[in-house]
Amino acid sequence: MEITRLKNNIEFLHKRNADTPRVALCFNMSLNDPVPNPGVYTLMSRLLMQGTKNRTSEQLANELDRYAIEFSTELKLDYLKIKFVCLNEDFDKAMEILEDIVKNSTFEEFEKERIKLDGEIEAQLDSPRAKVVDDFYKTIYDGHHYGYTNTVIKNNLKNLTKEQVIAGYKTFFNNSKKVIAFVGDLDYEKVKSALNERLSDLPNSTELVDNEKPVLNEKKETVISKPDVNQAHIIQGWIAANADEKDYPALALLNIILGASGLSSRLFLELRDKKGLAYVVRTSYDIARLCSIFSIYIATEPNNIDVSLKGFEEEIDKIKNILVSKEELENAVNNLFGKWAFSQEDNSRQATNYAHYAILGLGFDFNERIRFEIKKVTPEMIKDCANKYFNDKYVVSVIKP
Repeated sequence: MEITRLKNNIEFLHKRNADTPRVALCFNMSLNDPVPNPGVYTLMSRLLMQGTKNRTSEQLANELDRYAIEFSTELKLDYLKIKFVCLNEDFDKAMEILEDIVKNSTFEEFEKERIKLDGEIEAQLDSPRAKVVDDFYKTIYDGHHYGYTNTVIKNNLKNLTKEQVIAGYKTFFNNSKKVIAFVGDLDYEKVKSALNERLSDLPNSTELVDNEKPVLNEKKETVISKPDVNQAHIIQGWIAANADEKDYPALALLNIILGASGLSSRLFLELRDKKGLAYVVRTSYDIARLCSIFSIYIATEPNNIDVSLKGFEEEIDKIKNILVSKEELENAVNNLFGKWAFSQEDNSRQATNYAHYAILGLGFDFNERIRFEIKKVTPEMIKDCANKYFNDKYVVSVIKP
């Protein structure tokens, strides 16, 4: 694995996986300048695939189809991700298209894409689970750009203009840290040369901006009534340590023990198997650069809402007061490493993960380095983290009939 920089100081990782027929490249640009206008960057990321000065949206789609190039753009909380996967022999063509999209997008289909986005959000929010997730993140990130969820964006779509989207892209283009991860069976010098030829004239910031962090100062509860749902969906969550903080390894294992290890997790065994409360129950530990969220989700019968929340409380109290066994901790470590191995299964996933960690300021090799810290976690550290982060400042979001 080679880690270096392009001529304009863009950080670049090259990993050669021999005898793989398809290469993957992930190009991330940091969100250094949050806009107070929800939806601008979301529309911008979609319009990048809708035509350039050299290709109409139809021509672009046909060319990608002809070469079987998978090309995508996606807006994350902290960055814009542009990725392609292609056959080894089509790498130069994919690079040509990447350069064209990054430098020459016209955003001409603004109105068409705005209408399309509005309809897609409407369809997504028809799902009760999607709606409660949207409400949870909107509430816990209230007043912060992380809280620009689908409902917030939909309500503001009518206020957006093409000029705002173009200005938003100029901000990304001119004022962002950029990282590139390449994984596949191509020579390092060939890839680096192609990147320098196509992208070394891009402006690049070498630093990430310290934007304001989200803060949760009190307990918040929200309830949505939806007449056509058959079950209740509940999310309870807290703001927790980021991946660059010392508590991250213990929290990652706490997540596995409580609810992220499927059939063997505590919440699954207690609330689903023993008490029959849940259709689905799980925990999540969502990492962003400015803030991370630890949450518990359950889908249950509407008359089980209170008893489910009580079940959350009971399992949290256990882990706060009783040390986990060394066997349970060891199983959690093995489970976590197994999940990570699965997430590195192919070139596309590897490129995505490497670039993700790098654009968050953690380094391309974060996943490899953090394993040593995770192996050092003790039962006492799990208990201390549970008492520190499972406090009375949390959000509960419920959707029910």
